[in-house]
Amino acid sequence: MLEYLLRLGDNTLILSQRLSEWCGHGPVLEQDIALTNIALDLLGQTRMYLTYAGEIEGKGRSEDDLAYFRDAPQFLNCLLVERPNGDFGQTIVRQFFFDVFNFYQLKALRQSADQRLADIAEKALKEATYHLRFSSEWVVRLGDGTELSKQKMQVAVDTLWPFTGELTTPDALDIEMAEQGIAPDLLKIKDLWEKKVAEVLEEATLTMPSNAWMQSGGKQGKHSEHLGFLLAEMQHIQRTYPGQVW
Repeated sequence: MLEYLLRLGDNTLILSQRLSEWCGHGPVLEQDIALTNIALDLLGQTRMYLTYAGEIEGKGRSEDDLAYFRDAPQFLNCLLVERPNGDFGQTIVRQFFFDVFNFYQLKALRQSADQRLADIAEKALKEATYHLRFSSEWVVRLGDGTELSKQKMQVAVDTLWPFTGELTTPDALDIEMAEQGIAPDLLKIKDLWEKKVAEVLEEATLTMPSNAWMQSGGKQGKHSEHLGFLLAEMQHIQRTYPGQVW
C-alpha cells in the first residue's frame, strides 16, 4: 500500500513541478495562469497521497520529508511525467496523455476498498475532469490548427508515445493492489485510455502511433537523467536549510 501511494503521489508531484516551470513563460497570460492552476491542483493531490503514505509508513515522515528528502531512485513516478516541457505543444500532449489516464484511474479509485483512498479520489476527480477538458481542447485546437501547429503536435505525439505504455501496464504491485480491491485493473483502464486518446487525436486530425515498443522502469525507480535535474532544483532549499518552514 505504501509503495502504491508513493506512485500516485510521485506522479502528480513531478508533473506539478514540470508545469510550474511554465509560470511566467506561458504563450499567453490566460494559458500561463491555467497551467499554474493545474500545477497547484496536482500539488494538492500530491499532499493527500504523501501525507497518507507517511502515516502508513509509521516512521514520522511528513509529506515534505517524502517530497524533499528522497533521491531519484526512491521516486516511483512514471517516466512520462518527468519528460522535459519542450514547447507548448509537447507540454500539452504530455498533459493530455496523463490526464486521460488520471481521469479514469480516479473514477475507478472512488470504489477502492480503502476508504481514505476512495475519498481522495472523489475529491481529486473534480480537478482531473477539468484538466482533461483543458488538455483535450488544446490538442484539438493545435492539431487541427495551422500547418505548423499540426506538425509540432504530431512530433510531440510521436515523441511521447513510447512513454505512455507504462501508465497502463500492470506490474506485480498493480496486480496485487487490484486483487485486494484497493486499485483498479490497469488493463481495463488501458482500454478506456486508448479509446479516449484515439477519439481526441482523430478530432485533432493527428495520427495515432502504431509502434508497440514502450519505455518502462519509472514505477520501479529507474529514471532518466531528467528527474535528477528536476529534483536538484525542487529540493535545493530544503536540503540546504533542512527543517525550515514558511
